[in-house]
Amino acid sequence: MGLMAQSAFAQAQAPAQQLERIEITGSAIKRIDAETAVPVTIIKIEDLKSQGVTSVEQILGLLSSVQATQNMASAIGSGTGGVTYANMRGIGADKTLVLLNGQRIANSATGSAAPDMNMIPFSAINRVEVLRDGASALYGTDAIGGVINFITRNDFTGGTISVGYDAPQKAGGTTNSASIGYGIGNLGKDGWNVYGTLSFKNRDFINGDQRGYNKRIVGGLSNSTFPANYQVANGGAYYSPLAPTCNAPNLIPNAASNAPGCRIVTPPFVSLSPASETVSGLLKGTFDVNPDLRLGAEVFYAKNAVETKIAPVPYGGYWINPGTTYFPTAALTKPGYSATFDPYDLNGQAFNNPSTQFANPVNLQQGGVLVWWRDLINGPRSDKSTGEQYRGMLTAQGTAASWDYKVALAYNHTQNDRELTGGYANGDVIGEGLIRGIINPFGDQTPAGLALIQGAALKGLLSTSIGKVTSLTVNAGRELGDWFGATRPVQIALGGEYRSEDYRDFNHREFAIAVSSSTGVDPDASSAGTRKVSAVYTELNVPLTKQLEITASARYDKYSDFGNTTNPKLSFRYQPSKELLLRGSASTGFRAPSLYELNASTGFTNTGSGFNNPLNCPDGVPVDPNTAGANCDAQFQAYFGGNKDLQPEESKSFTLGLVFEPIKGLSTSIDFWAIKVDNLIGSIAEETLFDAKNFPVFQQYFKFLQPGNILPLNTRACQDGPTSPTCGYVDERTQNLGGIKTSGIDLGAQYQLNTSVGRLGFEYQSTFVSKYDYQDYKNGPWNKNVGIYSGSGPVFKWQHNLSGSWSKDGWGAGLAVHYKSGYKDMLPGNNVKAYTTADAYVSFAPLKAVSMVLGVRNLTDRDPPFSNQSALFQGGGWDSRFYDATGRTVYVRGTVNF
Repeated sequence: MGLMAQSAFAQAQAPAQQLERIEITGSAIKRIDAETAVPVTIIKIEDLKSQGVTSVEQILGLLSSVQATQNMASAIGSGTGGVTYANMRGIGADKTLVLLNGQRIANSATGSAAPDMNMIPFSAINRVEVLRDGASALYGTDAIGGVINFITRNDFTGGTISVGYDAPQKAGGTTNSASIGYGIGNLGKDGWNVYGTLSFKNRDFINGDQRGYNKRIVGGLSNSTFPANYQVANGGAYYSPLAPTCNAPNLIPNAASNAPGCRIVTPPFVSLSPASETVSGLLKGTFDVNPDLRLGAEVFYAKNAVETKIAPVPYGGYWINPGTTYFPTAALTKPGYSATFDPYDLNGQAFNNPSTQFANPVNLQQGGVLVWWRDLINGPRSDKSTGEQYRGMLTAQGTAASWDYKVALAYNHTQNDRELTGGYANGDVIGEGLIRGIINPFGDQTPAGLALIQGAALKGLLSTSIGKVTSLTVNAGRELGDWFGATRPVQIALGGEYRSEDYRDFNHREFAIAVSSSTGVDPDASSAGTRKVSAVYTELNVPLTKQLEITASARYDKYSDFGNTTNPKLSFRYQPSKELLLRGSASTGFRAPSLYELNASTGFTNTGSGFNNPLNCPDGVPVDPNTAGANCDAQFQAYFGGNKDLQPEESKSFTLGLVFEPIKGLSTSIDFWAIKVDNLIGSIAEETLFDAKNFPVFQQYFKFLQPGNILPLNTRACQDGPTSPTCGYVDERTQNLGGIKTSGIDLGAQYQLNTSVGRLGFEYQSTFVSKYDYQDYKNGPWNKNVGIYSGSGPVFKWQHNLSGSWSKDGWGAGLAVHYKSGYKDMLPGNNVKAYTTADAYVSFAPLKAVSMVLGVRNLTDRDPPFSNQSALFQGGGWDSRFYDATGRTVYVRGTVNF
């Protein structure tokens, strides 16, 4: 695995004067003993590369303390920009702090929740240090669940070239990768070094029809179909010319006996895993001016383009005038049809304005029908999100007047552009084509209809998000003498930070207007925010005896946009013998609302999947059978946006553990942890909002139309804002919610053994979550989440990673096993099974400068376990947040050093 709980014992037994003091993530004090009072996991990148790991996203999947990852697959249909976030302890990615060489990088410009892990220059990483404890007393905001610090090489001399190829056994998901690095100057001999790395990686789509398990359930259903459904009254039943058999590709009959229409199954159109292309590079220079001063400069750049596909655009609630070519005459005999059905009751400005695409205004006539049609001609919607990030940093570190100091000045810039690359169209043109009888929503198109639909297709840049962070950090530390005769000196560190953050998000208005009907995007929506942060902190390490030391730290932060906060931490380290170490900590923490959460513009979108109206269709049973289509298993309109009145999240964290080395080469650890977070920032989960039993509590979040309907009456129903009488929705704006209480145990073991047949290594790391309770709202009841899909997802009770390795005379081999426990599914009646996969590899170095690796991931080709969840666009009976769609994959890597 390349994962280990660092052993302090080997170092502690060596003479102190021969050891260099180093800085470990989670402490501002340089130490000789690597094992501090807080639990830190070290990830050795070279070991992981042998196992075919080529991205930071894959590293996160190997950490048992990471409950869930928002990955590139999560971008499908979500507008997240294809970012990858880490979510330590399952309390939210925004509560995991990410550092590069000990300094912050900018949060992703899309959503501003946390840094995008895809932007970390993987080829330049030397190791990763994962602090499994809160650290707001040192780092400030975000460091509640833990800290992940990516550390690059100090210096590198010579050159290296690596290439790789990943070939899944099934179609889709092929990956190519390459990297090159070169450095000059020997830091130890010459006093300077400059090196650079550049890496490239691309990955193909995995489409919805390329994996059989995507058809285990019929999910992702929609009433917008081809051939189309139609309604003869607002909120009435859906009818289809193909009912009741619905004999057409991807169509099924509506399960409700009172809804004689068809439904389309959308997962075959949706990519299970997106296509991506990543380029990253790092240039780093280090110069020793004298023994007491080292100057450094580094620049990194990364670009990650992610392309996703979802089902073709649905055009719902579009009007067809009576008497036109494709008006369904069968509608005249349907229950509820009225020759006085008035289109202007829908919205007075629906489609009656002139269009530049047509010579004459289009007038809507009474007695028409509402059509729910899907544009299969222009095909699946394709979005391309391109994220770019760069950071420049200058550092100075050294010793002056017995103080060790380090100063870092950094500038971070991140940007994400969302581009529509296929499947979208000008909804006004489509709408008028339907009204005029040019487009046939029920069958094959004439040449004129085909030309109109294809001519309405649009591609272009839809939106841009930009984030900027400028920071100055100063840290200094020194010894204060041996106060208590412990044979080790008291040490102190003092530090300060100044940070300026800017955020801006906007739509490209002209193009956004043209595609507003097929995207739901408000062309005028924009948001911006700025803040200044200043902080001071201190850390004091006091050895009380030869065996016992305590560390106290505290940090004060002042924010320009919401106030100030002080967070202390107290920890201890007790080593009664060379074999045993006890440690523990207690701390408070906080997370400031992000600029996006405070300033995001409000707007409308659809719910993530189909739900039942808790008033008119509780538990899937319609109160009025004639309105089942509008109220049961439907995507409703959702109102979203930021909130300037948000307050910071606050937390308390505790750890208590031990490290035990009973024999040489064997190190074991066990750490208990507990976290309580109050004042959570977020939106109430849609699954919770629409649960009928919760309706008495959440009814204020629903704006109903007519007698209890939520569906908007047409695609422009909310163009005049949330107060419009035609606008029905569920309110999902950001707010301060309730809290989280979670606790568990981390287990770790490492064993290295030299034998006559070679060097053997075994590593194990595991996380057991004993408790995870959360509240949907302030002072609300506590919901249990361990081993249960509740709210927005499950919390795994057990996660394990076990690996073994062998090496001798240039040869190597390894086997790793990964395990996730099962859980009770989103809907009653199913238990998601536990999931175990295995990876294996063989490595060979025929020459000192040449090495090769051949391996297999998911050796037994395990499909993701079945889940009936409906929260994600992929549908089809699995959950992309926790499992990989790829299946068995053979990979090969080759490296040449020169």
